[in-house]
Amino acid sequence: MNPVLYWLLVVVGIGVTAVGLILVAAVLIFIERRVLGLLQDRYGPNRAGPFGILQSIADALKLISKEAFVPPFAERFFYTLAPVLVASSVLVSFVVIPIGPGWSWAGELNVGLLFVLAMSSINAYGVFLGGWASNSKFPLIGSVRAIAQLISYELSLGLAVMGVVLLAGSFSLTRIVEAQHIPYIVLQPLGFLIFLICGIAETHRLPFDLPEAENELAAGFNTEYGGMRFGLFFLGEYLGVVLISALTTVLYLGGWHGPFQPWLAVPWFLLKTFALVLVFFWLRASLPRLRYDQLIAFGWKFLLPLALLNVMATALIGLLWK
Repeated sequence: MNPVLYWLLVVVGIGVTAVGLILVAAVLIFIERRVLGLLQDRYGPNRAGPFGILQSIADALKLISKEAFVPPFAERFFYTLAPVLVASSVLVSFVVIPIGPGWSWAGELNVGLLFVLAMSSINAYGVFLGGWASNSKFPLIGSVRAIAQLISYELSLGLAVMGVVLLAGSFSLTRIVEAQHIPYIVLQPLGFLIFLICGIAETHRLPFDLPEAENELAAGFNTEYGGMRFGLFFLGEYLGVVLISALTTVLYLGGWHGPFQPWLAVPWFLLKTFALVLVFFWLRASLPRLRYDQLIAFGWKFLLPLALLNVMATALIGLLWK
């Protein structure tokens, strides 16, 4: 194939994927609100369209129509850059996620896992910039909390995936899926739990949403944001939930593996990912928010030692097995 045509197709494909992911986020917002209503025995959105299915569209139109206002006391450049960093870093991460055999825009990137972890750090920097650039008390406290939470839980998250890397012998997400003749959740149950908990903390979801705790910080790091700038933060959060669910599927649930391969490879991957997204929604409806000191103590005193123990046990058992 002509190289120019090939790269043109790649760019078009990435653009279509980005638009598709934005639409997925809109659908998930509606599904979450309906699921929360069901779990909490109340009505969810049920006015905009049949069964409330147009509620996400109404919310999007409301955000688009709002004035793009920048507070006079804010650092304008970084204030504008922060939500773009949050949304774009999550969108770019999906480039390396394999949803089926040969179904990845970046192909078999040999450092795909490291790439996703690097993008998650950029996401946290966007949150921090948003709080700092707002030049206001509550957003600043929320951004400091976000960085403390990142440091506390990203160490445990990185150590949790090292068990998978030791078993697969590669940082390539495609090779990790191909190596799972037995899903790694069977061989790494502790690593799976640690990764999932840290993923919830990384996406600032309940019970780890301390950077935007509304009963303490008004709205946290995005208090001074409105319109589509606020919408980009919101988009980044929901796409982050999908990204962590997809990454958990790749690392621990066998990725696209399942019965009737290869015809149902992509549906199996999507089904597993959606099931994990529903777990995020269920936890939000079921668990109370932690105190900030409990959040930090849980990461350093409990998850980090367990993650170290999991890596050492995996390495020792692998060495003895060989």
